[in-house]
Amino acid sequence: MSETGARLDPATAFRFTVQFDDLPPGGFSDCTGLQSEVEVQEYAEGGLNTHTWKLPGRSKQGNVTFKRGIVNKVLWDWYRAIADGDFKARNCSIYVHDPSGANDVLEFQLVDAFPVKWLGPELGAGQNNLAIETMEVAHQGFTRRR
Repeated sequence: MSETGARLDPATAFRFTVQFDDLPPGGFSDCTGLQSEVEVQEYAEGGLNTHTWKLPGRSKQGNVTFKRGIVNKVLWDWYRAIADGDFKARNCSIYVHDPSGANDVLEFQLVDAFPVKWLGPELGAGQNNLAIETMEVAHQGFTRRR
């Protein structure tokens, strides 16, 4: 029998931290593209005309996009180094915190991530917005640790 008052709430999506190996932890406003998909291979068996067999194929992952207000040029320097031919992949941990921020409730780890696209801020003299940088990273797969 379950305890009275015990419940498990879904994790909130607004409190998270991103850490790339040796870079300082990043406070990002958005993290999108955490997705994985298994390709389906169809096999038509001779003499079987009612259906085709569907079999799992390769797994593929999309790129992950991070957005944050510009506070320093660490991400730009990493992207620029790769664009200039100095390739360095880093593992990336994405920690999702509970509402208090004291405990991690989810952790995703991107393996061998590296930036493939950087977008600078949209600037406008008549606006009152933050300068936001966007970085898209490719990776060799990800795992969920919690």
